[in-house]
Amino acid sequence: MTSTIDDGRTTSTIFDRLRSGGFEQALFNHDARTGLRSLVLIHDTTLGPALGGVRMHPYETETAALEDGLRLAEAMTLKAAAAGLALGGGWSVVIGDPAHDKTEALLRAHGRFVATLGGRFIPVNDVGTTQADLKVIGTEAAPVCADGDPSPMTALGVLEGIRACLRATGGDGSLRGVRVCVQGAGNVGAALARLLAAESAELLVSDIDPRRAAAVARAVGARVVDPATAAITECDVLAPCALGSVVNDRTLPELRCRIIAGGANNVLAAPEHAAALEARGILYAPDFCVNAGGLIFLEERLLGHDDARAEHRVRRVGERLATVIEDARRSGVTPTEAALTQARARLRAR
Repeated sequence: MTSTIDDGRTTSTIFDRLRSGGFEQALFNHDARTGLRSLVLIHDTTLGPALGGVRMHPYETETAALEDGLRLAEAMTLKAAAAGLALGGGWSVVIGDPAHDKTEALLRAHGRFVATLGGRFIPVNDVGTTQADLKVIGTEAAPVCADGDPSPMTALGVLEGIRACLRATGGDGSLRGVRVCVQGAGNVGAALARLLAAESAELLVSDIDPRRAAAVARAVGARVVDPATAAITECDVLAPCALGSVVNDRTLPELRCRIIAGGANNVLAAPEHAAALEARGILYAPDFCVNAGGLIFLEERLLGHDDARAEHRVRRVGERLATVIEDARRSGVTPTEAALTQARARLRAR
């Protein structure tokens, strides 16, 4: 296990966090020529190579970047295990503003950093990066997932997950007239909004970029809501599709939805929020279950299979989630606890 951050020295706090979380490796890289500061975090490769996003964001500190990456990497392990994939979990973080700091030289430098892991980490685009960026990274490292956008499949899995949640709360799975607030109008959020519109859902859309929110709203006939209050907007389904920690100590008491199911990772700011949602009668679809569609699609691409096979598997996300909800109710635990039990059992069985 390697862990270096900030001043280049291993600290006991970071080491304890990595060890208690079961992380295999955490690497920090600084390329003086390009100004690159980035991390690669490998959580678990029990089931296969660690696949994860390359997130570029102007974190205030390296420690903040590390904290975000640790949570995202662990979520990928759980997502792959819960979906029955032969992949592990990891994540990569590039510290910087993608609008101003991203250059081809910087991306190539990150690619060389990824290459030092010898294929144990397979990167895909995430917040702040594109498939075109991954192609640049791929000039220095292999394999990378730069062929085919996983966002539509992530959205499709979320759609099927929402349908499963509606059935679990007494509905028939129809989305007609169901009010859904899509929080985040990026690739996944926009794709989900299109799918929901086709199902005649009543749509609300928010995004920190007002122009992006307006464009998606016009395309699907949705109403734009203020991103500052989107999480607590009255709706049937809250679908977080941007950054995490949507459910936190501040928002939790003010939530006005009956279902939370979206494409974002790490929707809960703290583990205890799962029980708090249950106590409020809000059905929470564990994010690492409901947003696994993109990861399923990427595994199919890595195996050389066609998109039709991938879509068939992604549509089963709802079935898997329904099983999780049933197990939770039978065992008297939250859906998150039931999903974690299933995922960890698979990791132990390998």
